[in-house]
Amino acid sequence: MNKEKPFNISKKVVWEAYQRVRANKGAAGVDAESIADFEKDLKGNLYKIWNRMSSGSYFPPPVRAVVIPKDKGGQRVLGVPTVADRVAQMVIKIYLEPKVEPIFHTDSYGYRPGKSAIEAVGRARERCWKHNWVLDLDIKGFFDNIDHELLMRAVKKHTESRWIRLYIERWLKAPAQQPDGTLVQRDKGTPQGGVVSPLLANLFLHYAFDDWMKRKYPGVPFERYADDIIVHCKTETEAKNLKAVIGERLGQCKLELHSEKTKIVYCKDDNRRGTYSDEKFDFLGFTFRSRQTRSRVGKYFVGFSPAISNEAAKSIQETVRGWKLHRRSDKTITDLARMYNPIIRGWINYYGSYYKSALNRVFLQLVRARMKWAMKKYKKLRGHLQRATHWLGRIARREPNLFAHWQMGMRPAAGQ
Repeated sequence: MNKEKPFNISKKVVWEAYQRVRANKGAAGVDAESIADFEKDLKGNLYKIWNRMSSGSYFPPPVRAVVIPKDKGGQRVLGVPTVADRVAQMVIKIYLEPKVEPIFHTDSYGYRPGKSAIEAVGRARERCWKHNWVLDLDIKGFFDNIDHELLMRAVKKHTESRWIRLYIERWLKAPAQQPDGTLVQRDKGTPQGGVVSPLLANLFLHYAFDDWMKRKYPGVPFERYADDIIVHCKTETEAKNLKAVIGERLGQCKLELHSEKTKIVYCKDDNRRGTYSDEKFDFLGFTFRSRQTRSRVGKYFVGFSPAISNEAAKSIQETVRGWKLHRRSDKTITDLARMYNPIIRGWINYYGSYYKSALNRVFLQLVRARMKWAMKKYKKLRGHLQRATHWLGRIARREPNLFAHWQMGMRPAAGQ
């Protein structure tokens, strides 16, 4: 039956694509159809996707534009595809990713199988010990400014499949539907939120940056996670020169470095004298700066190390406030632990990878929230903060494994 179609696309791959989309969850697109709605006629919907993609008649609907605030100020626009379109994009990803993944640079970490953000942070940490300077690159509006012609040139270099090229071009040109219903046409960029967008972004920056650096400056190490890039330099002069030439290179690829956010950082520690205007930088939720550190033999020294950033800490505290624990007086403390431990454990596993003690101040918001919950739930504790503190402290001593951060040693007697 496939032979009757212009494009030979496997139904099995369409099914696999749906399973991956289902596992990733996600919001509804412009048609307001959820995954649960899509599954009401699962067989029919998947057949429709396969049939249209195989015949060349699949046209992606507009993406739903969603504006979210950035951690460092400003706004980011996400483009949320429909469930059906996410499945179609996943089909492309399943076919294309094995073709491009082997050529990607070792120090490209974002959205790649077997790679992680925490691995990138660890590699940056090691290299900051060996290199005195860092060039912290910020590409202005990267996802919104990817040049379609250059991107398609990269895609065509790695696949001869006409249908893969065809649908990627259609996705790049699909309009974005604003909250008021108006459609905005696109002649550049790939929407953040699309299933295939991270792969296309990695492919673009592979040729715009990674491969270029490997050829032109093979001795200069870097870490890149999507458009977050850290370059390590031996001297300030080297950092300044690289800033200029990288800016020129990106300009050739129709991209621009953010003049204010791109900065040269001195990795100050016990062995590095003098001062500099910038002595810290943020990377993937961590702030790298001088910190008092304890060696394996118990000796203290000042090293240049990562710990949870202020922005990441603020985000966690806002999430905890959003739980409104004081309104959950219908729940027991065991219920609360069961509900929120998976989230708390995720924070600890990531941000506790380096300088775990910095998380103590972050979880103060959780401490306050539990105090309010206890005083709301139990009459004998109402209006008595000290009693609530001692009550939680006794539980912490009796059940030290109740909350995830208690299990990780963050269990002061006060009940934190």
